[in-house]
Amino acid sequence: MNVGWVDEIGRSLQDGFGMFWETLWALVLGFVLSGAIQAFVPRSAMRQALGDRRPRTIVKASFLGAVSSSCSYAASALAKTLFVRGADFTAAQAFMFASTNLVVELGIVLWLLLGWEFALAEFVGGAIMITLLSVVLPRVVRPSDAEAVRSRLLAADPVKESIHDHADHHSVEAGGHPQPRKVRIRSRAGWTDAAGYTVSDLGMLRREIVIGFVVAGFANVVVPTRVWTSLFWTGHGFGSSLENVLLGPLIAIASFVCSIGNVPLAGALWSGGISFGGVIAFLFADLVTLPLLLIYRRYYGRALTLRLLAVFWSTMSAAGLATEYIFRAAGIAPAPLHGGDMVGRDIYGWNYTTVLDVIAIVGLTALYLMYRRPPTTDSRFAKDPVCGMQVERALAPATSARGGEVVYFCSDHCRHRFEQGSVGAASQTSSRHRG
Repeated sequence: MNVGWVDEIGRSLQDGFGMFWETLWALVLGFVLSGAIQAFVPRSAMRQALGDRRPRTIVKASFLGAVSSSCSYAASALAKTLFVRGADFTAAQAFMFASTNLVVELGIVLWLLLGWEFALAEFVGGAIMITLLSVVLPRVVRPSDAEAVRSRLLAADPVKESIHDHADHHSVEAGGHPQPRKVRIRSRAGWTDAAGYTVSDLGMLRREIVIGFVVAGFANVVVPTRVWTSLFWTGHGFGSSLENVLLGPLIAIASFVCSIGNVPLAGALWSGGISFGGVIAFLFADLVTLPLLLIYRRYYGRALTLRLLAVFWSTMSAAGLATEYIFRAAGIAPAPLHGGDMVGRDIYGWNYTTVLDVIAIVGLTALYLMYRRPPTTDSRFAKDPVCGMQVERALAPATSARGGEVVYFCSDHCRHRFEQGSVGAASQTSSRHRG
């Protein structure tokens, strides 16, 4: 192998690891907060609050989505489940958008990798995007279309309601009464559930996170600056901004990288010359990667998926464009990097980042040990045997009956992989009995 290529590969991996090390403590902190919120905010109450698409309901859906931080696959599956079980279609999609874009860990990682302006823009633009979605989607997807899809999904899995009823029965205390939230916060079972969410969410996203940092390292080192500048139209005012926000989601569709994994790649694009609004549109587009579009087609059918793609792409691009001009007007839009570094690369030695990372690793180890303890009597949760995500049994987006036992999954995608025989018997046991 050419020595120059070896050197570039080494520098790319070092670059990717540098970005990972800069953000490790933030990732752990974000997932810990997310895990605690998910454990103490029961999802069974969510679907009851999302029965229409009034502005108040959309705000509520956005809040519930934000506190139910998920990977893109799990978010799409949970939105489908909420919709099937009575939530309004638009409210369910707003929930999905919020659960991958308006989350704490994403904001912290953006702040560290790209700057506070990007973290703020993610939340400002996210609110704009969900508002646009709530206005546009009902005019593109008629109520009759949504109800037809709901009926088809219900008919495809007629035994699911009985499974959920059985799960709901097991989600109460021995005396037959739901455990009050204050009691759960003070209980070992509640914090074991929080640890389970933290560890399983990190495990679920490990591939996306690793791929994101590796791809970003190579994109930042190996891909010449002229390649990026040839993609992104610059120096033409509004025309350049418009082209960039339209191109951002297209790159996301082709990249296959979703959730937090697309943040380091967004950094590489920013370094390569894409506009501020283009970065924001790219980040929002984690919900239109090609694998997810195939999942939407399976859920909703080809015709509705094409309409969803058009609505999602247009609202993501419009939100990115609006955010860029709002930040420009406020005088807080960041200056383009044009080939500069995304983050500092001085990752060795004892600095504040190293200290925080060590603390985060110790804390995560303690949470993992708590997670590995034998299950408590509170069996509201199961573990997806494919991706490792902790799933609330009463709202599991997918289930499978095996030998008289019910196995729970975060999505149909994981159930399909399980039924293809890619997961061993040991994982099956953990998904049935972990709680």
